[in-house]
Order: sequence, then structure tokens, then C-alpha cells
Amino acid sequence: MPKKPTTVEAYLASLPDDRREALEAIREVINANIGPEFEEGIQYGMIGWYLPHAEYPLGYHCDPDQPLPFASLASQKKHIGIYLFCVYCDADGKERFVEEWKATGQRLDMGAGCVRVKDLESVPLKVVAKAIKRAKAAKFVEAYESMLTASSRKQRVRLAAKLGVEVDEEGRTVRPRRASSRKKAAAGKTATKKAPTKKAATRKATGKGEVAPARKKAAKRKVAKKAASSKPATRKASKAAKATKKARRTR
Repeated sequence: MPKKPTTVEAYLASLPDDRREALEAIREVINANIGPEFEEGIQYGMIGWYLPHAEYPLGYHCDPDQPLPFASLASQKKHIGIYLFCVYCDADGKERFVEEWKATGQRLDMGAGCVRVKDLESVPLKVVAKAIKRAKAAKFVEAYESMLTASSRKQRVRLAAKLGVEVDEEGRTVRPRRASSRKKAAAGKTATKKAPTKKAATRKATGKGEVAPARKKAAKRKVAKKAASSKPATRKASKAAKATKKARRTR
């Protein structure tokens, strides 16, 4: 009995030419539109894309040792299977996906999240691309966690305690506020501050209007000294003026 492929390359190499070409084309579209948080590999015997434990430590609730599945691609006996777990978890996303697919005129054979097609010509690749691109990692995790049953939530709370992962009482992941968000908030607050007037900006640029305390004290001392030194001269001048006036009267 031949061994099952353990790499994507080996999986594709094991297929007949027509199937390989079809899977390679669909795979290329998924890889071009999927978020950087996801990884590609073999999962459950298929080409799979998943959120690794490094990004999502709790893993898949059905088997926590497995990373959280996102999408899969497989060559089955009578069809090609495109397994979109990201669409299955999101009711609104699924409705939009179905509408977009049918709008192309292509027949849609779809279960809960699996789309079955005969060949590449029956796949509207742009619709697949849009569905993958819309399912951002954070949004996908939120949709996935919202669909878990009560028993699954309890199990995840216990698992999270063992792993040291922060979750709320419902088993939903608690995400810390990102540094980039804090920076944006700080930038927003700075932007709301009153801008300096043109006159104030000019003073700041030229140094006018900004006298240091030491300079202020020195200026005050200089003024006081000048005032003190000028008093005797003023008094002397005043006496001389009075004497001259008196002398003129006695003549």
C-alpha cells in the first residue's frame, strides 16, 4: 500500500495531469489572497491552510493537537473538493459567497462548507479569491469561537488554563490591545491639541519672546542700576536750574 503524501509537493505529484493542473490553479489563488498568519501543509490527508498553534494555541476543538483549519483542497474520486471552513463558520460570509458564485452562472454543488467541482473550468476563481481575502485571521477566529457548543467552550476554558492562554468565561480568546493601536490612539490625541498661532510659532523659531530666567534677572538689575545712577545727576541738574532762575530774578 503506497504511503500517503506528507508534503504539498508530493501530494500534487501523485495526481494525474488534469487534476494536478486544476489543484495548482486553485492553490495559487488561495495562496495569493490568504493572510500571512496562516500556514500551508498537509492536514487530514489534504492540502490544507490553517492557523498554527503559534498564532492560536488552543488549536481545533475537535482535536486540540491539530492547528485550527481554515481551508483545504483535495482530489477525490469523482470530484475536486474545495473545503472552506472559513466560509462555514461565517453565516453572512457564506451567504455572500453563494450569491457571488451563482452570479457567475456556474453551477454550485455545496454542502455546509465543501464545494464540489468537476474541473477547473467550473470554478469561478475570483469568487474563491474574494472569500479567502475577506476571512482575516482575527475575524475568522471570532466567527469560529462564536459557533462552539457549550461543552466545547468548557473544555477550552480548562485547556486554556493549562496552556496559560487568556480566555473569557465563554472560552473566547481575549486579545490584548495591539501596540500599533495604542500608537494610533496617542497620535489622535496629539492631533486634537490646539495648534500654536503663527505669531507664537515665529517667536519660537526666532527665539523672540523666550527670555530665560537668568536673562530676565540680569535685565532687571541693569534697569535698576541705571535708574539709581541717574537720580543724583537729575537732582544736581534740578538745583542748578533753580539757582540760575533765582539769579535772574535778583538782577
